[in-house]
Amino acid sequence: MSMQVLYSAIALFLLLTLIAGLWRVLSGPTPADRMLAAQLFGTTAVASLLLLAQAFGRPHLRDVALVFALLSAVTAVAFVRRTWTAWKDDDAAD
Repeated sequence: MSMQVLYSAIALFLLLTLIAGLWRVLSGPTPADRMLAAQLFGTTAVASLLLLAQAFGRPHLRDVALVFALLSAVTAVAFVRRTWTAWKDDDAAD
């Protein structure tokens, strides 16, 4: 089996794991669970793009993977800031 087929198969498996993440986004039960599932999407996208870049010799996909990694980190920070502010407001109200 060639490395191209192996990398493509692993990328496909990673994309199939997103079904579990999508189920978690839809069912919750908490916003933190939904955010962690969204982080799974970002991580899986980065890993899949890196595998596909290696499999098909497309180095520009590595740049796209880097952009996804940065967006995923910014999303996590925005979620934490929003949650932290809401939590502090709830404590101040008590």
